[in-house]
This record gives sequence, C-alpha cells and structure tokens, in this order.
Amino acid sequence: MSPPSRTRVSRRQSHALLMMESTDDVSRRQFFQRSGLNLGAVALASLLHEQTMAAPADPLAARQPMFKPRARRVIYLHMIGAPSQLDLFENKPELNQRHGQDCPESLLKGRRFAFIGGKLKLAGTQWKYARHGQSGQEISELLPHLATVADEIAIVKTLHTEEINHAPAQMFLHTGFGRGGRPSFGSWVTYGLGTENRELPAYVVLLSGPPGGAGTSLWANGFLPSVHQGVQFRSSGDPVLFLSNPKGQTQSDRRRIFDAVKTLNERHLADVGDPEIATRIRQYEMAARMQTSVPELADLAQEPKSVLDLYGAKPGVASFAGNCLLARRLIERGVRVVELYDADWDHHSGLATRLPAKCRDVDQGMAALIQDLKARGLLDDTLVIWGAEFGRTPLAQGIDGDGKSTKPGRDHHKDAYTVWLAGGGIKGGLTYGRTDDFGFSPVEDPVHVHDLNATVLRLLGLDHERLTFKYQGREFRLTDVHGQVVRALLA
Repeated sequence: MSPPSRTRVSRRQSHALLMMESTDDVSRRQFFQRSGLNLGAVALASLLHEQTMAAPADPLAARQPMFKPRARRVIYLHMIGAPSQLDLFENKPELNQRHGQDCPESLLKGRRFAFIGGKLKLAGTQWKYARHGQSGQEISELLPHLATVADEIAIVKTLHTEEINHAPAQMFLHTGFGRGGRPSFGSWVTYGLGTENRELPAYVVLLSGPPGGAGTSLWANGFLPSVHQGVQFRSSGDPVLFLSNPKGQTQSDRRRIFDAVKTLNERHLADVGDPEIATRIRQYEMAARMQTSVPELADLAQEPKSVLDLYGAKPGVASFAGNCLLARRLIERGVRVVELYDADWDHHSGLATRLPAKCRDVDQGMAALIQDLKARGLLDDTLVIWGAEFGRTPLAQGIDGDGKSTKPGRDHHKDAYTVWLAGGGIKGGLTYGRTDDFGFSPVEDPVHVHDLNATVLRLLGLDHERLTFKYQGREFRLTDVHGQVVRALLA
C-alpha cells in the first residue's frame, strides 16, 4: 500500500516550496505558518510509508513459523494472585520439620518481601504429598485430579521474576516489562503466526472472577496493531459485548449499517492510508461473522453429558471448569491463543480454608482439559501452561509477636515458584529445577520468566530474538534483551 497521494511530497518539492516562501516579503511567523503544513505532510508521508510498507495486507493471515513448530496453539491458565507452590508442588520436609521456628537470618539476607517484617517464622505445609504416575511426580493432596495426569505435565520449580507486587509482576510475566504499554504474550503470538480461523478472534480471554491486578492490560496489544489485542468472552449474557442486534433491529438492518460503515472506512483508508482503519474494517467484518459463529460456540449444552461430567461444567453456569471446556472448543475452531484468568489466589491470610476452596474450583477442570485434548488428538500440538505472577513465601504471614495466629497466610515470593506445562512438545512427567531445603531460592537449574517465554515461543516455531517490532526507533521483543530456551523441557 502506498502513502496517500495528497501527502506524497518529495524532498525536491518541499525545498521548492520553502524557496518560494523565502523570496516573498513575509514575517518569520508567516513563514512557519505557511510552510509548517508542508513540512508536516512530508513527515506524515514518510511515517505512513514506513508503516504501510511493513504491514502485511492481512495482519491476521496464517503465517509460516520461523522453524518447525511443536505447538500450533496455546491455552494459558493464569491464577491471579499467586498460589502457594509450597502447598501444591514443593514438598519441603526440612521446612515442615521446622514449622513455627524463627527463620535463620542467613536465609533472609538481601531478600525483600511485600508486606511481612519483624520476627519471621518458618511455615511448612499442613497437606500431604504423594508420588503419582510412572514419573513419580510429587503433587499435593489438594490437587487429586491433576495428579491423575502427572505423566503429561512438566513441573518447573525454579521460576523467578523481577517484581514483588501483583500488577507489575503480572505485566512482567505477560509482556516482559513491569509497567504498562507493551504487547501481551498472546498479542506477540498472533503477530508472529496469525490465525487459522476468520470467524473468531485469534486471541480470546476468559475470566472466572474479577481480573484484578493489572486488569485488561494483560491482554492489550501495546504498540502492535490493535487487531492483535485479546478479545474477552463473557460467561453470561452475550459472549461478546454488542454482538447481538439491538432491540428492534433485524439482521438486515444491521447488515446495512455494516455496509455503510465499511464504505466510509474504505474511503477514509484510501484518503489517509492508516493501517488501523484497515484493522477497523476487518473487525467489523469479523463481528458480522461472529454473530452466527459465537452463540453456537459458547453453547456448552451441545457437549455430551460425559464431557460435561468430565470437566464438572454446567451449561449456563459461569465457572473455571466451563471456561476450560470453552477453551477446548475455541482451539478446535482454530483460535491461536486462549487465556483463562482465575481470581482470588492472593492468600495473605486464611490459607487453611481459602487454598483448598480455590483448588476445588480449578483442579477438575484443568485435569479434564488435558485428558480431553489428549483423547481428541489435540494435546500433541496444543501447549497448556499453568502458573501465576510469582509464588508465596516459606514464611507465615499474620503471626503476632507471641507466635500466635488463628488464620495465617503467606506473603509474595518472587525468587522461586512453580509453573507447569503440558502438550505441544513438552516432555511430560519431568520435574525441572530444585530449590533449597526451605524453598527460598533455586539451587539447580533456575528459570527466569524471560527463559519461560523464550521456550514457549520456541515450541510455537518462533525465535524470541527475531520476533520483533520496531517502535520509537527501537526493535522490541517479548523477552526484552534476555532469555534462553530451556531445552531440557522439550520432548
């Protein structure tokens, strides 16, 4: 696409215009008033030419990966608030044995926490661990359903991050940067690979509970074209806002509006050449197609009772389990990235009751997702990721000076926590990395957040160092200037 003709001003023409102005008897103010528009036109033409030359005709067209991929799509399960890895995946007998004792000062040196301070007490877990599957993965009794698919998952115990508070840590995990304005993980993936379905968005977001923390910035497109932004599906009412026809309007009425808006947008696009207008045109067209595709997709009642029972999902009832089933239906139809956010994992107090309740919310659904994908032959090329922005401390929060508390919890912990991955080229049944006897720090095979993202992109056939976008004179990428692929996780 070439820049618009009325702003295509050559350097020679611009110079001639300025020379003409300089021969007139004009004031300094008049000179800049008359020449400013032309100079601006030159700058705009140059900018538009750079943007439109770089942008493909269809930014969401399916594209070839950089090398042979192991995964074609991603389902990302993000637990907002950060589950306690020490009560779910990190069995620490030494920590359990010293539960309630003062934490040795040597373990605290140079470490920072979000809220706790003063005299700190070690906190073991009250829940039992057992080994599961042929691989012998250690999983807490709080996750009995996930334990049945232990041989399908790789558990990474040494993930660490830079941020200690929720919103910055969530953004760091999803965008590689602790502040807003950068593209999300899903946006980078669709920018690199496009989509395989023109009836649905390439990147879909599902919520169970409020987003919290960084909120909608977690699926924002940042400086990438807006077509790469995640689209939130809702659990009740219209799956997508404003998708159904307003009261009193027929489908043909809506079609006439779409056609009229498309004509105006096409004229505007021809006039100024802004790629965002082309995005707007495509989004209107997709919205029209989604009016028929989305209601059928979101109707879980179409699933057999055996499948609904497997997930523990009920049609018409919003739940994490229902979102897991909807995620499977979405990727079956070619959606590239589906991200599920589940709220209320920030357990600074009441860990004994709140953590089991949250585990009951997610355990069956996420295990069923893996089982269902495998049964349908989709797990081999669908990558499933479970994790959060950071972990929880090996220290009790809410303990008073006498060491008493009725409802203790755990504070934020950024130095070592757990994620797991399954399918899509991951080596199932693997436990990767080891932390010290108290779970404070990695002592073997540390994995940085940038390493995790580099590895996920590699499984999708994308080189994290080459997947870049030029913005404000710099080439940006998801992993900033860091990241190494963790090849031990690859099957």
